[in-house]
Amino acid sequence: MLWLLVPYVLFLGVLPLVDRVRPTVLGLPFLFFWLLAATLLTPAAVFLAWRGDRKRGRA
Repeated sequence: MLWLLVPYVLFLGVLPLVDRVRPTVLGLPFLFFWLLAATLLTPAAVFLAWRGDRKRGRA
């Protein structure tokens, strides 16, 4: 279940550190790129949490 903390940390915990426009990554402001990457990593974290629960027989 600790995998479900990853999106929380990516969105809220690190946000003050990445709140800037420069540098740009792939033509996007850094903050927008960071939020996009966090959004794309969220399903991976949910899958890993589900897989871990399934191995323990909870699902």
